[in-house]
Amino acid sequence: MDPMPSPEEIATFYPPQYYGSNGEKFRGLIEGAVRLVGARRLRFITSRLPRGAAVLDVGCGRGVLLRDLANRGYRVFGTERAPEAARGADPRAEIRFGDTLADVKFDANLFDQIIIWHVFEHLSNPRETLAEVYRILKPGGNVIIAVPNYSSWQARWSGAAWFHLDAPRHLFHFSTQAMSRLLTDSGFQVRSWHHFSLRQNPYGWVQSVLNKLNPRVRNGLYSWLLRGSASPEGIPLGTRAWYSLAFGLGMPPATLLEMLAAVCRRGATFHVVATKPQQHS
Repeated sequence: MDPMPSPEEIATFYPPQYYGSNGEKFRGLIEGAVRLVGARRLRFITSRLPRGAAVLDVGCGRGVLLRDLANRGYRVFGTERAPEAARGADPRAEIRFGDTLADVKFDANLFDQIIIWHVFEHLSNPRETLAEVYRILKPGGNVIIAVPNYSSWQARWSGAAWFHLDAPRHLFHFSTQAMSRLLTDSGFQVRSWHHFSLRQNPYGWVQSVLNKLNPRVRNGLYSWLLRGSASPEGIPLGTRAWYSLAFGLGMPPATLLEMLAAVCRRGATFHVVATKPQQHS
């Protein structure tokens, strides 16, 4: 973003409904589907992670991931900008609050794994954040970062209508090449790339197409699906029918397209696993 908003401006971009209520962000069946997809993410995050490991979720929100990790026997920590963002989080999680990761002052070499899942693009200091991640991560520990993919087919086709652009909340966007260089420059060894997200990628096509068809109503379907936004009864019946039709007919071909994009390393989002090297005497 240019000009970069101030911390006070950034705080206004995140009203209470942005985080959902009681850990739930979407309406009805959509929330259930999101949770099913979230179970797949949990398996990925915990693969090869020993029980009792210390895990930090940067930008943890209401702590849904932390609760699931705690249920599996992990020591869980989180960060957020303000206590309001984490209201209702699991009491087993130690959550600290500050504008930056460095502000919360975790000890060096504390964490076995650090997760920055669709939060990194919201940060005004990505390079400084990675420096702090390196400091507080144990040697041999992993950081997992998920972000929208600015080099994706979806981003290139959609342009200003791209759902994942999400201005002004997304302050930086990254291609795979830029992320690789940033991680390497910060001392990490990149281990693996993953280019498909069932939760994020197919829906991006549906909403981006709707944004192109009607630029005056940006992300209207997404706003309708959110808990705490306008009630369904407050939206005209014709608009609700159009949204339902677009979602139902659009998701299957969008999923197939994103599967192909993932094979070509051009998925709408990516997540990358990088390791802090072991220290040698």
